[in-house]
Amino acid sequence: MTYDVNECPPLGKWIVLALQHVFAMFGATILVPILVNAAAGEVVLTIPVALVTSGIGTLIYLLCTKGKSPVYLGSSFAFITPIAAAFLKGGISGAMTGIMAVGILYIIVALIIKFVGKDWLDKLLPPVVIGPMIMIIGLGLAPSAISQIGIAAGSAMEWKTVLVAFVSFLVTAIVMTKAKGFFKVIPFLFGIISGYVVALMLGMIDFSAVSEAKFFAMPNFMLPFVDYKISFTALVTILPIALVTICEHIGDHKSLSNIIGKDLIKDPGLDRTLLGDGIATFVAGFLGGPANTTYGENTSVVGMTKVASVKVIGLAAIISIMFGFLGKFTALISTIPDAVLGGVSLLLYGFIAVNGLKVLISNQVDFEKPVNVIVASTMLVLGLGGAAISIVSGDLSVTISGMSLASIAGILLNLALRGKEDEEVVIEEKPKKGRKKSTK
Repeated sequence: MTYDVNECPPLGKWIVLALQHVFAMFGATILVPILVNAAAGEVVLTIPVALVTSGIGTLIYLLCTKGKSPVYLGSSFAFITPIAAAFLKGGISGAMTGIMAVGILYIIVALIIKFVGKDWLDKLLPPVVIGPMIMIIGLGLAPSAISQIGIAAGSAMEWKTVLVAFVSFLVTAIVMTKAKGFFKVIPFLFGIISGYVVALMLGMIDFSAVSEAKFFAMPNFMLPFVDYKISFTALVTILPIALVTICEHIGDHKSLSNIIGKDLIKDPGLDRTLLGDGIATFVAGFLGGPANTTYGENTSVVGMTKVASVKVIGLAAIISIMFGFLGKFTALISTIPDAVLGGVSLLLYGFIAVNGLKVLISNQVDFEKPVNVIVASTMLVLGLGGAAISIVSGDLSVTISGMSLASIAGILLNLALRGKEDEEVVIEEKPKKGRKKSTK
């Protein structure tokens, strides 16, 4: 390593290296609130709060791990549909309560791992369950991308919209396949910028909101008991997805361990890393932000730059917090047309689904075994077929649908049908140097 975990580069290099991490996480972090709002049809999350909670969450994580793990936390793509669904079911109360509950679940799992170990988690979430979970997350979002591009069945096609989406898609694909070094880590950022430029040339951008915005502005934090009451009506919509992101968390830390030559699962320990992730997500929900997750983009930056300094990660977190208070900056981001987002999302959602397939392939899940076929096929049909189960008891009404229903069904079927001879292998990440798979 050029700079080890506890080392700090000179001031100039320190700032530049931190900015690299900001750029690496930026595209994905701002995209999550935009896509959640598009899915919900209303403003649920805001970009400034997402940036602030990303930075605060990362600092919390670094404290919990005693400055031993150079991980950046950003907005999670896995929760886009669940947050939107929770909002539609229980309003902002349901959405934010659900996100805070995810953080609490992380903390509980961290405590269990500390005292019991993690073998139980491997049995609960084998690859045959995790793979379809991830596939459903990506494929379930696909209709949103098609709608944003303007090529949905029955809709009138507008050539400007399609052209902008195509440019965003093409540039993202080219950067992803042809770019070298750091640029390869930020393909979605390149795609958004390119599509935005074309949209600007075609007169599709309205800057009135930018001119009216203040240079410095307080993010629109949403606080429980101040802006809304705690509501548990939508918990079951969000909580099951935490099982996916916990597995992603473990995979991320195995990947980073290989890069920096230190076993982060043992030191600072999986209990501490999950604790940091959990508290960060709870605080994000408490402030009105999206659920956090470990960012593979930033792990890739560590691998390419050979800079594992937690001080660099910490400075990147502080810069992200500062960006959240720049009113004109966030207003400019809000002018990004749907067509641009549709173009990059066409790739993004597909990649999420393919990562689920990779989990099945890399772990050599044997589909000659009926148990594996039953678990995976049931999950895919339930998750993508529009299935929903409503439970009503007096004033209590709970609806389980989509990814949540598929996740619960997959876990229960796997535990009920699998014998000792059918035991699944534990998910093992084998990333290429400087690259990794991620659902966000």
